[in-house]
Amino acid sequence: MKNLVLLIGNDINNISRGQSWKDLLQDIITFCHVGDCIEIDDKKPFPLLYEQIFLTASKQQKIREKDLKAFIAVKAAEIKANAIHSAIRTMQPKHILTTNYEFTLEGGTPIENTSIINEKFYSIFRRYQVDDITYWHIHGDCLNPMSINLGFEHYGGQLQLMRNYVVSGTIYASKEVPKPSLLRRIHARQVYFHSWIDLFFIQDIHIFGLSLDFVETDLWWLLTYRARQKFHHKNVPVPNKIFYYIPEEFVVSSRCKLDLLEANDVIVISFPGKDKEAYYNSIIQHINKMQPLMMENR
Repeated sequence: MKNLVLLIGNDINNISRGQSWKDLLQDIITFCHVGDCIEIDDKKPFPLLYEQIFLTASKQQKIREKDLKAFIAVKAAEIKANAIHSAIRTMQPKHILTTNYEFTLEGGTPIENTSIINEKFYSIFRRYQVDDITYWHIHGDCLNPMSINLGFEHYGGQLQLMRNYVVSGTIYASKEVPKPSLLRRIHARQVYFHSWIDLFFIQDIHIFGLSLDFVETDLWWLLTYRARQKFHHKNVPVPNKIFYYIPEEFVVSSRCKLDLLEANDVIVISFPGKDKEAYYNSIIQHINKMQPLMMENR
């Protein structure tokens, strides 16, 4: 489907039988041998909980982060594909952005990383091409364990590079990476999708399977900066639309988050979500129906 862009989170994996996110968290604590001094508490933002686990283990067990992330990469790679992963590919999107580390969306491990530079830690350009779909693993992938974005420090570094890319320009040595900022390149009409970040200012994006908790500071900053450009600074045109899908059952309890999304120019759409697979099929059917109409209005 021409120019269709999706941003997909981990919840689609929860349809598959196997390890849940909570199971993975407990496995991390067990691996780090800190179960006697770490309490899992929903009030703790996960990036800071990860730092607590790692720093406690580092002090007590002298654990190395590369060993911890290698363990997490192996666990993530064990996630099994389900019918929704296949249905998403059938939509024939042009781009799929995902916060997931494994390759269930691709349907198999990609042979070649097609990023313009080889990023070992952050994920500004992390790209794989499978058939006619471009996949962007925006929080890292399990082929590169140190790229897996979990901790507060990693989020901070990612956000720093994102803001440079959008606002002030880059300082990468590679000639393949554009040096002018994304804003300047939008002015000059020289945007060639070097990064997944470009899509947030150019293409319509449908977001689902992603809780968008407030700990996702990189994505919240990007949404906020985009909205400021559209309504306040007005330095560049922002013609695209961003849609966020949520189960109807969570609308009331998520009102705070949804109000903030709407303030940031995100269109919220809900469907019944008690049957998870039916919920995602409803989203896919809705996008398939609306896409031709949106193309006609361009």
